[in-house]
Amino acid sequence: MKVLKFGGSSVANSENIKKVLSIIEKTSETSKIAVIVSAFGKTTNALIEGANLAAAKNEDYKTVLEKLEAHHFKVISDLIPSENQPEVIEYVKELFNHLETIYEGCFLLQELTPKTLATISSFGELLSSYIIAKAANSNFETGYKDSRELIIASDNYLNASVNFAETNKNIEAFFDGNQKQVTLLPGFVGRTIEGKTTTLGRGGSDYTAAIIAAAVNAEELQIWTDVSGMFTANPSVVKQAFPIPHISYHEAMELSHFGAKVIYPPTIQPVLKKEIPIWIKNTFKPEEEGTLIAQETSNNKPVKGISHIENITLITLEGSGMVGIPGFSKRLFEAISFHNINIILITQASSELSICIGIADEDAQKAKAVIDETFEFEIEKQKVNPVKLEQDLCIIALVGDNMKNHQGLSGQMFSSLGKNNVNIRAIAQGSTEKNISAVINKSDAKKALNTLHEQFFEEKIKQINLFVTGVGNVGERFLAQLDQQKKHLKNNLKLKVRVIGLSNSRKMVFDEKGIDLKNWKELLENGEPTSLEKFFNKTKECNLRNSVFVDNTANQAVSEVYENYLRQSIGVVTCNKIACASLLDNYKTLKEVSRRYNAPFLFETNVGAGLPIIDTLKNLINSGDRVHKIQAVLSGSLNFVFNNFNEKSTFHDVVEQAQKEGYTEPDPKIDLSGVDVARKILILARESGYDLELSDISKNAFLPEESLNTSNNDDFYTSLTKNEAHFQQIFKEANDKNCRLKYVAEFADGKANVGLQHIPSDHPFYNLEGSDNIVLFFTDRYPENPLIIKGAGAGADVTASGIFADIIRTTK
Repeated sequence: MKVLKFGGSSVANSENIKKVLSIIEKTSETSKIAVIVSAFGKTTNALIEGANLAAAKNEDYKTVLEKLEAHHFKVISDLIPSENQPEVIEYVKELFNHLETIYEGCFLLQELTPKTLATISSFGELLSSYIIAKAANSNFETGYKDSRELIIASDNYLNASVNFAETNKNIEAFFDGNQKQVTLLPGFVGRTIEGKTTTLGRGGSDYTAAIIAAAVNAEELQIWTDVSGMFTANPSVVKQAFPIPHISYHEAMELSHFGAKVIYPPTIQPVLKKEIPIWIKNTFKPEEEGTLIAQETSNNKPVKGISHIENITLITLEGSGMVGIPGFSKRLFEAISFHNINIILITQASSELSICIGIADEDAQKAKAVIDETFEFEIEKQKVNPVKLEQDLCIIALVGDNMKNHQGLSGQMFSSLGKNNVNIRAIAQGSTEKNISAVINKSDAKKALNTLHEQFFEEKIKQINLFVTGVGNVGERFLAQLDQQKKHLKNNLKLKVRVIGLSNSRKMVFDEKGIDLKNWKELLENGEPTSLEKFFNKTKECNLRNSVFVDNTANQAVSEVYENYLRQSIGVVTCNKIACASLLDNYKTLKEVSRRYNAPFLFETNVGAGLPIIDTLKNLINSGDRVHKIQAVLSGSLNFVFNNFNEKSTFHDVVEQAQKEGYTEPDPKIDLSGVDVARKILILARESGYDLELSDISKNAFLPEESLNTSNNDDFYTSLTKNEAHFQQIFKEANDKNCRLKYVAEFADGKANVGLQHIPSDHPFYNLEGSDNIVLFFTDRYPENPLIIKGAGAGADVTASGIFADIIRTTK
């Protein structure tokens, strides 16, 4: 014999019930079956809502009742042949009349006792099981049995305890004499010894099915729901979650107790003793395998699932008067138990200085009052502190029978959470090591679950979530490269990089599923108005793991918000040089905050665009080398300008060409004034371990004062035309000496300078072409022959590729 249970979503409407009937008919072809059904979807909630309205003297309960009645009569009309409907309608009408009478009593008395609420709640299953039994009987022979005639339980009406001795006797006797191939029964309900209706708790229809399965020694118990088994995590929160093919009874119990709603926690206990397998199946995809719950499993993965419980309050009882004094724990737990408050998690330090318990938010104030009253004397004598409440928390749990055989799982769990700025408030782990639980902020639940799922279940494909500001030349090229390389990143580097947020100076757009990079311009244009504060707040609200803020601008205001991101453990990748060339204290603060919050702060493109200059320098320093001197041509734009400027061209035209080809900043004066190069040599000096300010760098300007004092690009270009003779003279002086003009940055003996120099033909800088950069590092290991890095140092494509490389570095 097999026992099948169908949940509320499976019988929510006529179409769904037709699917249920098909499954029942197919299963009954090979086995005698008992079928337990829940109330039609959301009916129990509506029944309780109506009861509360009635007790509150609110006549809206009548509307609730009318809607329920209409829905049930529609199902009868849809599923039962017209000639059989009168009998069913008469019975159902009788039940609704009875229900209406009870509601009227609640309305008049303004009272709703647990006993009355249990009676009202029972109507959902009594109605659905009778209607479905009659609908089934129209297609194949089906019997009906009221579970209240079989299941005897206590008078704790809303969560009754089952009298298994009497219940098993009743079930065995009934099914021994039952000849029907299919028998329909309502779930959730039972009766007391006195014959009063009682219920088995919300989700009790699963329990009903397990009780019957155990009593008849069923071949298997099938729980049919709207998902294809127990998942590795809640699939509505973790999109990568997948069904677990096999799981043990104990693992299933742990997961169900910790929030996995596929199965009601007490369900497993009756069938566990008799080792009856449980199948979790999908009513809407019956061909899918689902999950088998059995004594042993073939899957030896240490972690089987990740679950969580929301709306948790952490209560802490603390005080020096607890240390070494027997009985504190006993008094605490007795007080809590006496007031029917369920403890979900317990943790106590070995010092005995404090005890923490996790309970449901709804019980928090009652628990505080109870504990404060219990320890009133100790609190008054200041031996114990008043109870401390922490709310808006949740519990996350790793579950697996084989976790005890694998070292380092706790370390992996807490390390991965810590890297994503998930603060752990309390930890609990039993000696069996089947469950590792942690209390965290409720707002971090989604990020924590996805982080742990990625750590323990996914094919080591790490998801990176980007929040990008700046979509000009560099930003546009970066997004194009990212779109082009996404398959390569996934297949070869096991990285899934998504752009979640995108902003320019006017608009921003967010999509937690990832912005379509083929359509980003249109999406951004239709986005909402932006500001630096709005973009930051939205990024923080997303609260996604492995988040990185990408700054593709040259904007000072943007550079001033880096610390905000880093303090949220959001990495920062930037080609904007302003932050790293700002005041030394700010530079050091950003580096320190990056370390403290384990948030990468990478700025390779600050010097040399896509060239690995800073990364190479870091490797030298980290390996113990010391930098003594740096000589460099660090401006691709200035190198382009002076490589193309001669007596046959004008300085104005060459600079304009450099800007059009993306070699200069949007304001070309930043490059030509030497400020940009000064920032770059400052950054290299700081990364070498030297404390310098931008004001310490000597700048030998070649631009006339008139050009330096302009306030916009139009005036700047006009000044270049006006001072063409000045630039031609500079070129002539170098040309007469058979030298080339290069804007050189130097650092030596703790001092730095930048300026235009005449470079002779035998110098390494002489043949530097186009927009190339070159850097010479003189160190302990390279004292005479410097370490040289040379290549394209400007341009949107190479800068974008440098940003891209830094994003990949954040994953390491």
